[in-house]
Amino acid sequence: MAGYTDRPFRQICIEWGADVVVSEMVSADGIIHKQRQTLAYLHFTEEERPFGAQLFGSDPMVMTRAAEAALIYKPDFIDINMGCPVKKVIKRRAGGALMHDLTRAIEIVKAIRQALPDDFPLSVKFRSGTDISHLNYLDFGLAMQDAGADFVTLHPRTVKQIFSGMSNWEHIRLLKQHLSIPVIGNGDIKNVEDALQMLSETGCDSIMLGRGALGQPWVFKQIKAALNQESCVEISSEDKLDTVIKHIDHALEVKPERLVVKEVRSQLCFYTKGISGSAKLRDAINHTESITGIKKLLTDAFR
Repeated sequence: MAGYTDRPFRQICIEWGADVVVSEMVSADGIIHKQRQTLAYLHFTEEERPFGAQLFGSDPMVMTRAAEAALIYKPDFIDINMGCPVKKVIKRRAGGALMHDLTRAIEIVKAIRQALPDDFPLSVKFRSGTDISHLNYLDFGLAMQDAGADFVTLHPRTVKQIFSGMSNWEHIRLLKQHLSIPVIGNGDIKNVEDALQMLSETGCDSIMLGRGALGQPWVFKQIKAALNQESCVEISSEDKLDTVIKHIDHALEVKPERLVVKEVRSQLCFYTKGISGSAKLRDAINHTESITGIKKLLTDAFR
């Protein structure tokens, strides 16, 4: 979700009912070296609370120093990413690479836990294992619990799978049975039915949406309505257009127009799915160099 879960997107998700949001992955090395672009990932607004700062790295000491530095920005919790399957992260022995280096993973959590205030929440997000032959999520989850994690999130695919195939929700159910700390379920939640099914099948304490929220942040409101046994929330074309325009305006509040024009294109690929002539629309957007022009294209398309 790096490159997607920036402040504008988080703000839109909150406006549509998300209860908790998390930063993009933040490099621990970048934090301790005070890299401006890295530190920018830790900035958030009061409206985004509860907000989690998600860190990644492989050195326990560096991770600890980064976590301490992140506290300056006053997040509500710190999340350690031990599941990212991206090659450049794996090569740094971080993210999903820690799934087959349990000793190092434990050292990282223990070191950060000791450095944080006793009542400050610490979480770990991980996968089912390195590959289908090495499914160690139960041992890994228990180790994270013993090392001091206050809650964990499981994405039940292997690192090797990346995002291919279907996630195995049975792993979430089994992990929940074995752990005494809260377990958050993640993976393949694209709509209300998926959310209700995961909660029912796994008994997890909460659910996390990542890719499932791209292009449809209103899914949070729809899921919450279903959980509260309220009537279905219908989303009109006007609602969608209003959301897209707000998303762009939120981006303009924190970034220059030239950068927004470039970055918003990836978000608009998801927002425009299902629209008649969407391929031509996306091509036109990709060849438009002004926000005014992009907004006009979107307004014409949604209406």
